[in-house]
Amino acid sequence: MPTALITGASAGLGAEFAKQLAARGYDVVLVARTRERLEAVAAQLRGAHGVAAHVLPADLGDADQRREVEQWLQENPVDLLVNNAGFGLNGSFTEVSAERLTEQLEVNVTAVLRLTRAALPGMLERGSGSIINVSSFAGFFPASGAAYGATKAWVTAFSEGLAASVAGRGVRVLALAPGFTHTEFHDRAGDSADRGPRMMWLTAERVVRECLADLDRGKGVSVPGKRWKALLGLVRLLPPPARRWVGAKVAAQRGRT
Repeated sequence: MPTALITGASAGLGAEFAKQLAARGYDVVLVARTRERLEAVAAQLRGAHGVAAHVLPADLGDADQRREVEQWLQENPVDLLVNNAGFGLNGSFTEVSAERLTEQLEVNVTAVLRLTRAALPGMLERGSGSIINVSSFAGFFPASGAAYGATKAWVTAFSEGLAASVAGRGVRVLALAPGFTHTEFHDRAGDSADRGPRMMWLTAERVVRECLADLDRGKGVSVPGKRWKALLGLVRLLPPPARRWVGAKVAAQRGRT
């Protein structure tokens, strides 16, 4: 059976990725900070789909714990790596501590780079494998959150560059860039589900389902939801100064990093 390792797998998009991949017949390795929550997700997957579900508790913002996940990936081949772990911060750049900003960078960027670097050589050697890096629609508007948007812009650019570098070698790389999604992410970041039009909010089930369909089709970037795709099309028509102006207005309203 194929194997997938999923970070941030205790809730939200990570847990949904685990659920849908288990339904596809994948054995899963679940990574997050809290063992108890991971064990609960693993038990559900074993009972519902009869797959093997291994838990690997780790805080990816901690270099030593992250290194343990890297080592696991180097020693155990996986068919699919889902770099889903990440978080946003509520407050302006100067209001949030440098320590929290650095932790955000470690989880959103460094973990994606290092876990990808750990898994990719084995995939290339076997001539097969896939990597999904969870970015955000905010990555197309990095000015909308000085630190968070920049981390997600990096994830998208990194994924696109990596996809180009491994083209024709049997490995697929995709950046998932969802808009507003009903998960714990927005609660932890201090966002409200009332923010923005209700029609723009997506379920985790839909985001993951469309992402996996885009991966199957060989796409490099997945933007779930027709409305979000249309909005991206409009954004790309704006000249850079206008795009930065819109991002700055969003940042002023949200006070987000």
